[in-house]
Amino acid sequence: MRLAFALLALFGGMFQPRAASAHEMSMAEMQIQEVPGGNFLWQWTAGFDKGPVDQWLILHWPTQCSVEQDVLRCGESGLSGEFSIDGVGKHFSVAMVQVHWKDGRNSLYTLTAGQPGVRLFGSADDTRGWSEIAYTYLGLGVEHILTGYDHLLFVAGLLFLVGFGRKLIWTITAFTAAHSLTLASAALGWLTLRPPPVEACIALSIVLVAAEALNPRLTLARRYPAVLAFLFGLIHGLGFAGALKDVGLPANHLPVALLTFNLGVESGQLACVGAAWLVCRELLKRWPAARRARTPALYGIGTIAAYWSWLRIALLVG
Repeated sequence: MRLAFALLALFGGMFQPRAASAHEMSMAEMQIQEVPGGNFLWQWTAGFDKGPVDQWLILHWPTQCSVEQDVLRCGESGLSGEFSIDGVGKHFSVAMVQVHWKDGRNSLYTLTAGQPGVRLFGSADDTRGWSEIAYTYLGLGVEHILTGYDHLLFVAGLLFLVGFGRKLIWTITAFTAAHSLTLASAALGWLTLRPPPVEACIALSIVLVAAEALNPRLTLARRYPAVLAFLFGLIHGLGFAGALKDVGLPANHLPVALLTFNLGVESGQLACVGAAWLVCRELLKRWPAARRARTPALYGIGTIAAYWSWLRIALLVG
């Protein structure tokens, strides 16, 4: 029973933070507009829900640039050199900086805790290597799945439904293929749905998979769990795409960013499955009675997901 209490405590912790949107990533956004004379107008345009952005983030401009309120004066050298932001990763998952050059072209830079700085080159010629983009979006994908409590609860429900057997490989593969498909389609603008219905459906999918795992009969879900995982994976992919839309994609390296974000999601997901396997193996080896925790754990998952469903449907119809 100690395992049951531990699981319920864990689920209680998940239950508190963000019930209505359990996998939201916070973003601060800055717009920089180039004007004649080597000057730039800049302002924060997103992130004010946490208060004044300057309270949390400290800017370090290139050395030749000086700041006068909302005007950045860089002289003949222009906006070139090292630019970084301190504080990313504490109150904001990511800081997105968009530079609008006077020739009409744009540059997009995404700064994270792992990569808080970037080199600017004074024009829209984005010379960032693909490895820099890949590293940034891989980390964002891992962060998203590890803080996406609803997605993790769905994967936990699948583990209880399928177990650590051969079927699990096909089930996880089907879930991966499905959410990769809708993630790419939504991120590229081929598929558009409003976030509230998607969030509500994600919560309901957790309730359904928990109910199927509790059902002792040999249902279709037990016979073909990969089909269930694929269908619900299509919905979860739209949730991933919503987070990626908030962060933004660099136009010059869009395929790399999209691919590595998805790989980050998969890496985090597989790491969680592997950790669950190790924990369960050790617990069952030392305390065989821990198997009795399965039912209360599934009821905990279903209860939390039902509460999320109620909140999200209320927001949808309210």
